[in-house]
Amino acid sequence: AAQALCDAVAVYGLQCLPWSDKLQQWRVRVNCVRQWLPDLQLPDLSDMSLLDNRETWLKPAFTGKTRLDALSEAELSSALKSLLDWNQQQQIETLAPERIKVPSGLERAIVYTENDPPVLAVKLQELFGLAVTPRIANNKVPLMLHLLSPGGKPLQITQDLQSFWERTYPEVKKEMKGRYPRHPWPDDPWNATATHRAKPRG
Repeated sequence: AAQALCDAVAVYGLQCLPWSDKLQQWRVRVNCVRQWLPDLQLPDLSDMSLLDNRETWLKPAFTGKTRLDALSEAELSSALKSLLDWNQQQQIETLAPERIKVPSGLERAIVYTENDPPVLAVKLQELFGLAVTPRIANNKVPLMLHLLSPGGKPLQITQDLQSFWERTYPEVKKEMKGRYPRHPWPDDPWNATATHRAKPRG
């Protein structure tokens, strides 16, 4: 039965498995680090490779099951992660973290996409005092910053935070100050205190 289910996945594709968003992101993070740091020799988690090697990692998870939908998200996660040893799994958490701490003191999620820079969407006020774009993967990969208004709308997309503060921020400040008067728009963002809060009313 495990073999039959394994073969069915080859027919229907990996999308028939119970992927969670978190597991999909983990898989993309592994593939990104594999691309950025080939010396680590991480396994290939592309669709083709996973299907070709399905008997190694997936078949054991189907043991005792008679239906594809009997496989749980947790079982799929364990099966996929078995392709990396413990040290490699720890490297992924360090080199391609799920979240990063920003100057406001909060942690914000990083979204990974293969063949594109990882994205950090964060409100502008949370980055006051930060001079340069944060990097991951042993400082090799700059994040693509989606700088948001207090209302959560993108104001600027950049990998060059320094240039944004110098050239673009004065225009953004002029336009946004009237729209969001309860949020700070300092003349000197380099030395302002980062915050995720509005000023109290009154």
